Amino acid sequence: MKRERNSGIWDFELGIQAEGEGQDLILGLDGGTTSTVCICMPIFDFDDDCVPPDPPPVLARAIAGCSNHNSVGETAAKDTLEHVMADALSKSGSTRSSVRAVCLAVSGVNHPSDQERILSWLREIFPDDVKCFVHNDAVAAMASGTMGKLHGCVLIAGTGTIAYGYTEDGREARASGAGPVLGDWGSGYGIAAMALTSVIRAYDGRGPQTLLTSRILHQLELSSPDELIGWTYADPSWARIAALVPIVVSCAEAGDEVANSILLDAVQELASSVKAVVCRLKLCGEDGKESCPLVMVGGVLEANRKWDIGKEVISCVSKEFPKMVPIRPKVEPAVGAALLAWNFLKKQS
Repeated sequence: MKRERNSGIWDFELGIQAEGEGQDLILGLDGGTTSTVCICMPIFDFDDDCVPPDPPPVLARAIAGCSNHNSVGETAAKDTLEHVMADALSKSGSTRSSVRAVCLAVSGVNHPSDQERILSWLREIFPDDVKCFVHNDAVAAMASGTMGKLHGCVLIAGTGTIAYGYTEDGREARASGAGPVLGDWGSGYGIAAMALTSVIRAYDGRGPQTLLTSRILHQLELSSPDELIGWTYADPSWARIAALVPIVVSCAEAGDEVANSILLDAVQELASSVKAVVCRLKLCGEDGKESCPLVMVGGVLEANRKWDIGKEVISCVSKEFPKMVPIRPKVEPAVGAALLAWNFLKKQS
C-alpha cells in the first residue's frame, strides 16, 4: 500500500485487511465549494449490452466540507479529499486494495495543470493498478443525468455556476465558472451578493427600498444595514453569502420588485452561459433545431418554489433552442463520477 501522508486516516484498513478483502469497488467523488461527497460503488457486469442499474448501487457515502483549492487552498482541499475517500471506504468495510478506479470531479479544476497535480497526488495514495481520473465537477454533474455518458450540456448553479458542453467526438466547451471576483452572475453567491448590495444602496438612498432589508437583517440578527459591512467581511466565504438565496426568492415571491429583478437577471445570465456553450459546439445542430440534453444541477435550479429559476432558464433557452431536453438527475453527481469510471473500465475490458 502507498504512503500514509496523513497519519491515522487509513488506520482502519489494518483490521479490515486482517479479515480479508471484499468486492471490487469504484470511488466517485463530487467536490464543491460548499461540500464534498464520496461514494463507493461496486463494479457490475461489463457485458456489451450491459447498462448501469437504475439506480446504481451505492455501498457507502461520506460527506465533508469544501474541496475547491481556489477557495480554501490546495493543502486544505487535499486534506478534505483524502479524509472523505477514507471515510467512504471505512463505511463500506473495504480498503484501498479493493478499489479499481477513482474518479474525482472537483470544482476549481479548470486547467490541465490542475488535473495533473491531483492525479500525481492520487497515485501516491492508491495502488499502481488503480485507474485515476480527475475532472471539473461539471463532468460528474453531466454524468449524473446521462448515466455516465458525456454528450450535451450541463448547467450547475449552486454556490457558484458553470455551463459545460460535450460532443460525441470528444470536443468540449465551457462558460462562466470563473469565480465570484470574475463574475459568476446567476450563481447563489451572485444572487445573494446583489441582494446585499441592494440593501446597502437602499440604505444610502442610492436605490429603491426593498423587502430584502428587513428579511436579511432578521435572518442575520442585525439591527441596521450598516452592520452588514462588518458581517460580510468578517467571513466573506462564498457559501456563507450564497446561503441567503432563499431569502431573495421569498422576497420575490412576496412581490418585491428589487428581488424579482435580481432573479430575472440571474435567469438571463444562466441562460446566456448555456446558449454560449451550445452555440460554440453546435450541440443543437447548425440550425439550432436538433435535440440535445440539458442536465440541470444545483440548489439554485431546484424546482420546489413558486419562483422557479430553473424553469425560467429552460423557458429562456428554449426560445433559441426549442428541442433542448431538460434533465434533472435522479442520482447525485458523486454517483455520476463513479459511472464515468465504470464506463471507462467497460471500454477497457
